[in-house]
Amino acid sequence: MNTIEFSKQIRILALQMVHRANASHIGGVLSIADILAVLYNEILEIKPTQQKWLERDRFILSKGHCCAGVYAALALKGFFSIEELDEYAKDGSRLMSHISHHVPGVEFSTGSLGHGLPFGVGKALAAKKLKAVWRTFVILSDGELDEGSNWEAFMFAAHHQLNNLVAIVDYNKLQSLNTVDMTLRIEPLADKLTSFGWRVIELDGHDHQELRQSLAVSPIKDNRPLALIAHTIKGKGVSFMENEVEWHYKSPNASQLNEAIAQVELFS
Repeated sequence: MNTIEFSKQIRILALQMVHRANASHIGGVLSIADILAVLYNEILEIKPTQQKWLERDRFILSKGHCCAGVYAALALKGFFSIEELDEYAKDGSRLMSHISHHVPGVEFSTGSLGHGLPFGVGKALAAKKLKAVWRTFVILSDGELDEGSNWEAFMFAAHHQLNNLVAIVDYNKLQSLNTVDMTLRIEPLADKLTSFGWRVIELDGHDHQELRQSLAVSPIKDNRPLALIAHTIKGKGVSFMENEVEWHYKSPNASQLNEAIAQVELFS
């Protein structure tokens, strides 16, 4: 399956999951679907049949509420059956509505924001100590940067020259109830991350070519961790969800689901 089709399938499966469960966070899932597609279909060194392979790359979803997209990607790669996605957010299901390490292929449970990057920094440091070749990738939300624990992690990673670490900021500019700027302004973000000692690349988070070029660099030769500021659109691929803050919490009804899937199938 090519990466464009992979990204469509992530979107469709996630839409179906959130609809069935009457769950939330589909807007943020759609904003990272292309990032997940490039990572899982082209970049990450992983083996679905050897989930604890020691040399696997580590991927952390710090914005754990958007786990439907990761579950879809993992099922598409064969970590577990696509049929199990029907159990998303049901009582007793391992596919909880915030990402769980009980799910095959998931490294770390997240939900409380600000935990994923510190954990990823620890993984990257461990790889350095072990002289291992695997890399660590962390997706954070832009609103999550309100959490001070991230800035401690940014500082720590640069100090320890963790050039095997990639932090990807899903910069869709909306968070729970309002815009990021109106909630707690994070600009000038690129300047801040640069001043913390990171190499920074700003890119279109829906452009697969830009993503693959930025993510494929290994290792970063200047001994700095890499931050990708991925400019995205919340709800990307579904016109009535795009840039609408309500889809942080709202679940699509049956007619909205059908319309959304029809739009995604035409999306390229």
